[in-house]
Amino acid sequence: MRFSGMASSGLLIRNGLFGGSGIGRKIAEAEMDIAKAKSEGYLWGNGTGGTGTEGSSRKKFLAVIGVYTGFGSRLKRNTFRGSWMPRGDALKTLEEKGVVIRFVIGRSPNRGDSLDRNINEENRKTNDFLILESHEEAAEELPKKVKFFFSAAIEAWDAEFYVKIDDNINLDLAGLIEMLNVRRGSHGLYMGCMKSGAVVSEEEQQWYEPEWWKFGDSRTYFRHAAGSLFILSNNLARYININSASLQSYAHDDISVGSWMMGLNATYVDDDRLCCLSAVQEKVCSFG
Repeated sequence: MRFSGMASSGLLIRNGLFGGSGIGRKIAEAEMDIAKAKSEGYLWGNGTGGTGTEGSSRKKFLAVIGVYTGFGSRLKRNTFRGSWMPRGDALKTLEEKGVVIRFVIGRSPNRGDSLDRNINEENRKTNDFLILESHEEAAEELPKKVKFFFSAAIEAWDAEFYVKIDDNINLDLAGLIEMLNVRRGSHGLYMGCMKSGAVVSEEEQQWYEPEWWKFGDSRTYFRHAAGSLFILSNNLARYININSASLQSYAHDDISVGSWMMGLNATYVDDDRLCCLSAVQEKVCSFG
């Protein structure tokens, strides 16, 4: 008996030949990724994920800026709202001009508890959160947060660029917007302050990498954008969304994203202005 394509392996799984095994689950996940990519018309290099009327009718934004935050960071959020981040009507006006800013947070491990309720109440007042319903906001789950962020952001807003920043960063918003405006229409851009460094293999040390053995005898990370602030163009963010179930997460989100970009025909943009510790006068970020 001959089998072909998606239906064949699906039949094999249902009949139990691969059922319940790790390889069966991986095949099923891969098939779902392929089906989703086909249904959304994802084609590398065209900068768009959808070709139907729904995709063409959505408002096109310049950028979605996601500011990582946590349950205990309300004071930091209020500081941002009083400094570089617009609030209220000014935030809405900025969105009308094509730039979306949201604090990014998951749900409590004890879903529905006071932590979740406090975020819901704060969001009702400020309307400036992107709540990742499928992500558990816990230290051990942090490396996975980046997949949920890019997936949720690209499904909610069709933008040229998607920006991830940490909540200890002060941002020159006008400078960042100017930088991105110059690159409108670009595809496959991976922008940030590029770096590499030693892989920490000792479990008791800070920045320990459980997958350290995968990085070879030299135990050195590949070139990647520092996690404080990095930017992906639309098609790279969409790639993460479509393939999220199959993408390996490492101990740090910047390493994870860097590993995903290595397998793509991405253009690395190493810009000193995105180095938050840099002495460059024109930099668009600094540590708060």
